[in-house]
Amino acid sequence: MGNVWIAMGLTVFAGMATAIGSLIAFMARRTNYRFLSVATGFSAGVMLYVSFVEIFFKGIESLTQRYGDYWGHWINAASFFGGILLIGLIDNLIPAGENPHETHSEAETMPLHDPSAPLPDFHASAAALSERAEGFHDHGIHDRKLMRMGLFTALAIGIHNFPEGLATFLAALQDPGLGVAVAVAIALHNIPEGVSVSVPIFYATGNRRKALFYSILSGLAEPVGAGIAYLALLVFVGGDNGVVPPQLMGILFGGVAGIMVYISLDELLPTSRAYGRGHDSLLGLVSGMLLMALSLLLMMDR
Repeated sequence: MGNVWIAMGLTVFAGMATAIGSLIAFMARRTNYRFLSVATGFSAGVMLYVSFVEIFFKGIESLTQRYGDYWGHWINAASFFGGILLIGLIDNLIPAGENPHETHSEAETMPLHDPSAPLPDFHASAAALSERAEGFHDHGIHDRKLMRMGLFTALAIGIHNFPEGLATFLAALQDPGLGVAVAVAIALHNIPEGVSVSVPIFYATGNRRKALFYSILSGLAEPVGAGIAYLALLVFVGGDNGVVPPQLMGILFGGVAGIMVYISLDELLPTSRAYGRGHDSLLGLVSGMLLMALSLLLMMDR
C-alpha cells in the first residue's frame, strides 16, 4: 500500500507542474523560450531512454514469465504499439486550438504578465509566424461564452493528460526510483504546457485567475485519472489480495512505453525545436538521456 501512496504523490507532483508554468507566464517579465526548449528536450530524452531501456523490458520480463519467451515478446510489442495508437487517437480527438502542447508567440504571452501590453493582432502574427516556424498558432477566433469555453478546454486538456498521469503512476507503483525519474520528466514537460494552457483560456475569458485555475485543473487530471484507472483495474482484474496481475502490469508497461515515446516524438521534440535556437533541443535531449542512464546505473545492485 505504501507504493500506491508514493506513486500517487509523484503523479500529483508531476501534474501540478502545469501551475508552475502558468505562474511563470503570469509573473516573469519575459518568457525564457530557450529554457523551455532545453527543458522539453531534456524531458524527451528522459522519456525516450527510460521507455526503451527500462519500461519496455519490464513489460517483456512480466509477460515472458506468464506466456513464455515467444508470445511474451509478441504481446509486449503489441502493447507498445497499442499505447502509441491510444495516445494518437486521443491527440487527434482534441481540437488544435485547445491542444496544450501548441506553442505560443511572445506577443500572445505578453498580456498575461503585463496588463498594460496591447492585445496582439492575432491574424497578422499568425501569418508572420507561419512563415517563420511550424508549431505556432493563434487564438484569433475565440468565443466569449466564458463557462462553456472554459469547461470544454478543461475537458480536452484533461483527456489529453490522462495517459501521462497513468504512465507516471504505473512506473512509480512498480519501482519508486523509476517513478521519480518519470515524474520529473513529466513535470518538466508540464511546465511549458502550463504556459500554453494559460494562453487560450486567458483570451477566452479575459481573466487571469480563471486561466490559472484551469491550468491547475488540467494538472489535476493526471493524478485523478491515474487513481480512477488504478481503482478500475483493482475492481475488474485485481487478484484476491488486491494486486494487479503481473501479466496485466506487463501489458500496461508496454503501453506506457508506447505512450511516452509518442509524447516525446510528436509533442516534446517539435515544441523544443520551436522554442529554441541552434542545438538547444539536442542539448536537452542528450542531457536527459545521460542523466537517466546515470541514475539507472547508480541504482543497480553490485
